[in-house]
Amino acid sequence: MSSSTTQVQVRPTAGTVWVLGLCLIVAILEGLDLQSTGVAAPRMAREFGLSVSQLGIAFSAGMFGLLPGALLGGRLADLIGRKRVLLVSMVAFGAFSLLTAQTSTFATLLLARLLTGFGLGGAMPNLIALSAEAVPERLRNTAVSVMYCGMPLGGALAALIGVLSAGDTEWRHIFYAGGFGPLIIAPAILAWLPESHAYAAASSQANTTHGGPPSTLRVLFGEGRAATTAFIWISFFCTLIVLYFLLNWLPSLIVSRGLTRGQAGITQILFNVGSVIGVLSTGVLLDRVRPMRVVAAVYAGIAISLLMLAGAGNMLWLSLSVLLAGMGVVGAQSMLYALCAASYQTVMRGTGVGAAVAVGRFGSIVGPLAAGQLLAGGASATTVIAASIPVTVVAAVGALFVACRKN
Repeated sequence: MSSSTTQVQVRPTAGTVWVLGLCLIVAILEGLDLQSTGVAAPRMAREFGLSVSQLGIAFSAGMFGLLPGALLGGRLADLIGRKRVLLVSMVAFGAFSLLTAQTSTFATLLLARLLTGFGLGGAMPNLIALSAEAVPERLRNTAVSVMYCGMPLGGALAALIGVLSAGDTEWRHIFYAGGFGPLIIAPAILAWLPESHAYAAASSQANTTHGGPPSTLRVLFGEGRAATTAFIWISFFCTLIVLYFLLNWLPSLIVSRGLTRGQAGITQILFNVGSVIGVLSTGVLLDRVRPMRVVAAVYAGIAISLLMLAGAGNMLWLSLSVLLAGMGVVGAQSMLYALCAASYQTVMRGTGVGAAVAVGRFGSIVGPLAAGQLLAGGASATTVIAASIPVTVVAAVGALFVACRKN
């Protein structure tokens, strides 16, 4: 990548561990909230009398909020700092998660999830930027993966809450957990999370040299970045189609095969356990192996796991398939965040990552909606899962192009 801004070198310190630890906690809370609707879906459907198609709309409502939230949160991160935007985003998704628990109609449920998504979207670009800028470049992929493994950990926590839930109608407590958690942690972030030193130095230099941060169009398409940005967006979009289809519909698809809700919850926990393994191993490999090899292996693993899941007929086979799917799909998402963070300079990283996250959210909207429409039209779970494989291939092509530019 061409560069007109000097990169600020960061040395790891004890404070680095503190930054990554706090970002990990926020990511756990975000993961809990992102998967809460999928866990609560069967019980919500009974209370509100929702059809399969309406469930797809409910899943996608939060994704609609994530899109503008990521765009605005990423841009503001480069203008006023990562920490401030992260704090506001946390308070927003915590408060609106509590609002979700108070809803009594389908319309207010959609509004609450839309607003929650706005806060969640604003938080993610800042978590990525803070993690990437807390360590030297040679450790950047590992640092982002350490932070991002909080997402599947939060998802596993959501699934565990669902498994332990008493009764067939109680679903609001998972949103109470997703709401009070960020509000309790926010004061600790305010008091103890430092602003990115790399951002502060690069921002000061940009203000002196160029009169301020570069424009959004220059960040995304200037200085030879147009092709890289386009392929990052393609890969984000397609990967998130597959990821959010699985996150939202996996419990319902498993129940439709004759398993109990408890067994569905166990498989969702396994999905998130696999996700943690995939995220951590992918980040470490990216810092030690040629990125193209890691990208090719990860997406091949996704395709294989989807084939296994489509043909799974018993609990053991389903469990293995779901574990491998979690390793592949969530590992791929973490890998894309790391590749994206490395593709933009410090002074423009929030804008670049935020735009990629926002474009990816179109995929997170399309995935649950498309699956809902296919299922409502009579398609089997096997058909819907198999339809994700061509999407995975397109995502792999985009990621391979970006990885090739890094070699």
